[in-house]
Amino acid sequence: MLRHMTTATVAGALLCASGLAQSAVPLDQATLKGDEVIETPAGEIELQDSYFDEQASQRLFDTMDVQRAAQAYIWSTPLVSTTTWRDNQGEAFGTDDPGAFAVLETLREKRGIVTANLTTPYIFNFTDLSDGPVQIDYPPGQTAGGVLDMWMRPVFDLGLTGPDKGEGATYIVVGPGDDPDEYSEEDAHVFQSETNNVLVGIRILDPDPAYYDTYVSQYQMGPVGDTSPSTFVKCKDVEWSATAPRGLAYWEKLASIIDEEPVREIDKAWMAMLAPLGIIKGEAFAPDERQREILLQGAALGELMTRNLQVNPRYADVWWEGTSWYKSFDFVVAQATDTLQQIDERATWFYEAVGSSEGMVNPTPGAGQVYMTTKRDANGDMLRADRNYVLHVPAEVPVEQFWSLTLYSEDTRRPYDNGGTEISDVSLDSRMEQLQYNEDGSIDLYIGPDAPDGLESNHMKTVEDDGWFVYFRLYAPGQAFFDKSFSLPDFELVE
Repeated sequence: MLRHMTTATVAGALLCASGLAQSAVPLDQATLKGDEVIETPAGEIELQDSYFDEQASQRLFDTMDVQRAAQAYIWSTPLVSTTTWRDNQGEAFGTDDPGAFAVLETLREKRGIVTANLTTPYIFNFTDLSDGPVQIDYPPGQTAGGVLDMWMRPVFDLGLTGPDKGEGATYIVVGPGDDPDEYSEEDAHVFQSETNNVLVGIRILDPDPAYYDTYVSQYQMGPVGDTSPSTFVKCKDVEWSATAPRGLAYWEKLASIIDEEPVREIDKAWMAMLAPLGIIKGEAFAPDERQREILLQGAALGELMTRNLQVNPRYADVWWEGTSWYKSFDFVVAQATDTLQQIDERATWFYEAVGSSEGMVNPTPGAGQVYMTTKRDANGDMLRADRNYVLHVPAEVPVEQFWSLTLYSEDTRRPYDNGGTEISDVSLDSRMEQLQYNEDGSIDLYIGPDAPDGLESNHMKTVEDDGWFVYFRLYAPGQAFFDKSFSLPDFELVE
């Protein structure tokens, strides 16, 4: 028998040497049995009596783990983005202490936030509920904001779109390990977060500058029954970045926040996929050489896949037929339906943006905000930094408040850095007096390396190879937006 096997092996080798080796079959035609050579993303896998060798085994593991890492990048995008924001804002503004808020007003300050709104001041705080619930004594007035968990899901809105409806109220925020029923009080709104860490984000909408002082003097936050005035850090005017890191730093950020938060039932399968990559809750993240290489590949592949979703959201249709304009936030605030978790949809938004609220997701005529975006010109070509474009905005944009057009970098997804120092260098809006309108009330807005003569006030500059996209925001959109009797055309190339 041994002699027979040896003869057969030698015969097989002779066949290979003479060029008569078994040809590989495509993966979709593989039988996966007996003796077969199969073309796969892991290279050619040779089966002998349905088994493969150790080298093929390792290639299959490597391919599986790269695929898992890439998909884990898409899944974890909102979590890593929020954690990066928290950590880097705390370092830049010194707001790591409980109750400390960063107030972002200047272009340099706002340029740290992913797709920041440049038309109103921002006020941000990150709070940890692991030591117990937090009470917020919220002032009355024209404000908009909310408390969000680390997946960027709203726990509840504050201000005009919150339960207080702009009248002010007391709120109690309970962490995932506490029982909200223990804090039910007649005069307080009680909500529970699924994460220990939460974001408190606020925008002041009152046009009177004096209202800011009133607001900060009345806002209080602290342990239940023991609130105190908060600290509001202003005038830092620092450059900083909340863009999620690339490479191994991405996974370091993910591993750190996984250790801080409970694992939700919906995320347990992802924990299983992360374990072979060296990310295990409660264990130090110390990837070996193989894991490091796979994580680096997975982060790059995952970001390319996520960027593809961002540019070509295959689950959505354009808002206005015949254009390339999409409604940016195109999923439910809970990020899950009765049958699925909206992983692709939320990755699209949280790769290029932060934050969510009912007013952003489900605006109604006269209330909320709409975020429209495009990455292509009227010819269907990708927008380029080395070319000039014009956007013709029709007269009477249907808004009860105002509209704005803001320029962002595709690389960082933060407000575009073209060397300008003023908000108007990267964001134009209908409240700006310097804009020049056409006789019929329409307006032409220009983006590109060269400003048209005499229309510099209507221009935003692009530089080098820093690719760009825009958000066209409608604040308190009118019915004409929803029934689509109003529409924006695509950007036209200016030759």
